[in-house]
Amino acid sequence: MTYLVNDPADFPAELADGFIAANRRYVRKVFGGAVRATKSRPGKVAMVVGGGTGHHPAFAGWVGQGMADGVVFGNIFSSPSAGQAASVARAANQGGGVIIAFGNYAGDVLHFGQAVETLKAEGINASIAVVTDDIASAPVDELNKRRGICGWVTVFKVTGAACEEGRSMDEVLEVFAKVNYRTRTLGVAFSGCTLPGADGPLFTVPDGKMGVGLGVHGEPGIYDADLGSANDVAQVLVDGLLKDKPDQAGDRVIVLLNGLGSTTYEELFVTYGAVARLLGEAGVTVVDCEVGELTTSMDMGGVSLSLTWADQEIERLWNAPCDTSAVRRGAVEGTEFIDAASLSQTAPALTVTTPGSPQSRTVAAALVLGLESVLEAMRANKDELGRLDAFAGDGDHGVGMVRGAENGLAAARDLAAQGGGAQTVLAGAGALWSERAGGTSGALWGGILAAAAQALGDNDPADVGAQVRAARAGLDAVLRIGGAHPGDKTMIDAFVPAVEALEAQLASGASAAEAWSTAADVAEAAALATAPMRPLVGRARPLAERSIGHPDAGAVSLGVIVRTISDRVGG
Repeated sequence: MTYLVNDPADFPAELADGFIAANRRYVRKVFGGAVRATKSRPGKVAMVVGGGTGHHPAFAGWVGQGMADGVVFGNIFSSPSAGQAASVARAANQGGGVIIAFGNYAGDVLHFGQAVETLKAEGINASIAVVTDDIASAPVDELNKRRGICGWVTVFKVTGAACEEGRSMDEVLEVFAKVNYRTRTLGVAFSGCTLPGADGPLFTVPDGKMGVGLGVHGEPGIYDADLGSANDVAQVLVDGLLKDKPDQAGDRVIVLLNGLGSTTYEELFVTYGAVARLLGEAGVTVVDCEVGELTTSMDMGGVSLSLTWADQEIERLWNAPCDTSAVRRGAVEGTEFIDAASLSQTAPALTVTTPGSPQSRTVAAALVLGLESVLEAMRANKDELGRLDAFAGDGDHGVGMVRGAENGLAAARDLAAQGGGAQTVLAGAGALWSERAGGTSGALWGGILAAAAQALGDNDPADVGAQVRAARAGLDAVLRIGGAHPGDKTMIDAFVPAVEALEAQLASGASAAEAWSTAADVAEAAALATAPMRPLVGRARPLAERSIGHPDAGAVSLGVIVRTISDRVGG
């Protein structure tokens, strides 16, 4: 339970500001996150890390000489936006290129991938680098589908040292790939975590049991097992990791034993004693270890064990000098602090460059009213959407949709007041929705609104044909951005039939009200029909069995929005 909270909606921003204020030796604020407080060598490759907050010391605790050059702050358990990531990367760039490194979560992949494309278009050499260490989230023959969970501590430390040595972009990426492949993690949970302001935890674990294969975004374990003693827990973790040993990895390991938030250091040390003994009995040599809170999940009770099978290069880079608020090694060279005044700390303002036509401004005004209704609907359904999401995800879908709708509406009102047409208003709403909501849903709804905006334009009225074309454009954007297909148990399963219904109604000569009413019926029915499906993509995939019997939260929220549009058009 989080007790020290002001407004839960402000919690992520306040914790980021508080961290920066408490660590001025290490970081300086920029829009979207923070960068090193000290100057870096011109021409070096910069590594930016990031993701959702709620995991301290991940990720901000690793910014400093010898490790990361910048951090992007997301909301609690929710990825930052592409705009935030691009902003931090620009500030961290020293001319040698930028690597944005993160865990393998759908929202992070979408947003950071978009940021890299933006940076490349600006002439900055940029690449993503994805950590995939969680052995519980996919089998060994699907390593690219595994989540990042705590092994990123070793991966980022070793990669950051390679950057500091002055290696080229390609050479740094080779180091990242090697250490990531050699890193494996398995975790267990004793209790769930509670989001700030929430009434209860995202999941519970029965007394005397532990969830094996937890996620760090509040996802429960893959299965429950008897808790047993510290020795028993250590046995489960060590056995699981040794069975997943990388090919030709040798017998020397760097060990991370991580507390998830409410497990005491004393318990961790007791458990580590058993881990060290079991590794020794298996003929594995521990070359170094870290025991403590390395990647938390708010107040979750649990522990994870990471093993990195080291070679001479990995050992040397792991032990290279480093000075961050959470990781320190040796002594770094003399420091020179940067001028904070040179950094941009605020988001770019949304402005209308060319006013819309009178007809399009009328459409824009209607869009503002529509977004007001969408926000009301999301607020009314927030708890139910969160409940559905918690069966196989982190339970924040309702919160994210409300946050996105609030900010999308704010942008739309501002741009409409400036005389923006439909395209300008809806595109601005999508940009701020994506930026402030983060996560997978933020990226997808930002893409939907941006694509729909292009179909509407800033000069034309929005008859039923234009509305259907906008809906089709939004669907095409989701299919392109998200990579999901019908049957994967995502919002696509409701979106595809809804758009097809709209197009069929348009072909039959139906009015806008008739078309949207039919589409809403179809979308709601299709959302409910996702209940028996098994999720095949996204964060829910590792917990597929828990999801069966419950409709997909994204499909349900899509149905709610289509119904809201129907009510507005019909009213």
